[in-house]
Amino acid sequence: MDLFERVSEDIKNAMKAKDKVALETLRNVKKFFLEAKTAPGANDILTDDAALKIIQKLVKQGKDSAEIYIGQGRQDLADSELAQVKVMEVYLPKQMTPEELESALKEIIAETGATSGKDMGKVMGVASKKLAGLAEGRAISAKVKELLG
Repeated sequence: MDLFERVSEDIKNAMKAKDKVALETLRNVKKFFLEAKTAPGANDILTDDAALKIIQKLVKQGKDSAEIYIGQGRQDLADSELAQVKVMEVYLPKQMTPEELESALKEIIAETGATSGKDMGKVMGVASKKLAGLAEGRAISAKVKELLG
């Protein structure tokens, strides 16, 4: 079962369970999936990789929105965003721990021969591809800066 089918099935389950947050969140995710499937050149196909990227983008947007809401003193709205993020994170691969991230980045740094902050772009290019979906870009960038700095 691919991600699109899994989300569709979970929408039915959320309806049966009367889980409003999950239902609203999954319907939104499915809307983005359908838009991607019907985009010019997509040929009505949505790969799991593309679906995963959509979910990652939505999770990042949700977290960013929650931060903004907290900054504006709107904890109620932040909680709503974070509840939706929690529903979407179920579909993402398990995230790396900070220790796993550091060891993976040390390998990539050794592989690319990077020695200073000037080589950050080289390392980030490889790291972004290898660690896609396993760690947030922000965390990768911060750790690379720390290791090369």
